[in-house]
Amino acid sequence: MVRHEGRSLFQCGTCRHQTSLIAGTLFSGTKLPLKIWFLAIYRISQAKTGISALALKRELGVSYPTAWLMHHKIMHAMAERDSVHQLGGQVQMDDAYLGGERSGGKAGRGSENKLPFVAAVSLDAHNHPRYLKLAPLAGFTNQAVSEWAEIHLKLGSSVSNDGLACFAAVTEVGCFHVPTVVGRAKPRELPDFKWINTILGNLKTALSGAYKSFKYSKYAATYLGAFAYRFNRRFNLHDLVVRLIVDVTRCQPKSQRAIRKAEDNF
Repeated sequence: MVRHEGRSLFQCGTCRHQTSLIAGTLFSGTKLPLKIWFLAIYRISQAKTGISALALKRELGVSYPTAWLMHHKIMHAMAERDSVHQLGGQVQMDDAYLGGERSGGKAGRGSENKLPFVAAVSLDAHNHPRYLKLAPLAGFTNQAVSEWAEIHLKLGSSVSNDGLACFAAVTEVGCFHVPTVVGRAKPRELPDFKWINTILGNLKTALSGAYKSFKYSKYAATYLGAFAYRFNRRFNLHDLVVRLIVDVTRCQPKSQRAIRKAEDNF
């Protein structure tokens, strides 16, 4: 083992290749002590409504660009970890949007400032929420919903929703569709949609309370994924910190350039 610029490096005695314990992880190349990273992980994992990069900057004693990058790297690991899980059994599903209508622009679902995303939550035997999925879509079309369902729903899942026509596309991937046409009633007024609407209300409160703004078209998947990660592990906050450290360690390195050059995929 050798020391280089205050860090421990391991060197092969045969080929002289050098590596470190953080090589190949999201910590790779960092100049910050790991205790600063662990504190950031703790704050991000324990903040029910999320925490802004500005708040991290103040708590960690680092610059705003550093706090912003740490924030996004950790949230990326959270979103990536939950992306591999699928919802099964009884599932409530709803359409939702990030952003609001612009003055003089289109109103309603057609607003150019709104980014569509799908919210889905699986229920246990007592009709209590278990696992959550939040994912941006290109639009609420049969193709987009079918592609989403193929990735995120288990075969044979029973999907209930408010009757939006495109949601019937879940049947194309072997799921059952149970629509409830709400008519003039608001979905939040119906007991069938209690949990999905409660979660969407909490999400709206979290985003508006913790973040002044962010570019929905670039970073929606990251912020939504981080919210779902915390929700899905809400019953064991003590273990959440350790689990997130493990998930960050397992995540491949992601440079600032790669994060900032995220394309508008939706």
